[in-house]
Amino acid sequence: MITLAHFIVLGAMLFCISVAGIFINRKNVIILLMAIELMLLAVNMNFVAFSRYLGDVSGQVFVFFILTVAAAESAIGLAILVVLFRNRATINVGEIDSLKG
Repeated sequence: MITLAHFIVLGAMLFCISVAGIFINRKNVIILLMAIELMLLAVNMNFVAFSRYLGDVSGQVFVFFILTVAAAESAIGLAILVVLFRNRATINVGEIDSLKG
């Protein structure tokens, strides 16, 4: 039987992996975007687990809106990344700061 604690531990582990992915990898923008998406999914899983545990649907509705915003964020982020790659021929985060003024 899978309990609420199992879901909370799994969500915490996914969240920690995504934070580690952000701090360890500071060069590739695609991996940074994937780590941010993993962080959102970990939080969403906890929302769904608590919603199921409490018998309330509002947590699941909230997750639906978070997933909608996350999809829009990833589409816009990838579009910006494609334009940046076309102009600079790299997606290295260290070279993005050269776009200043």
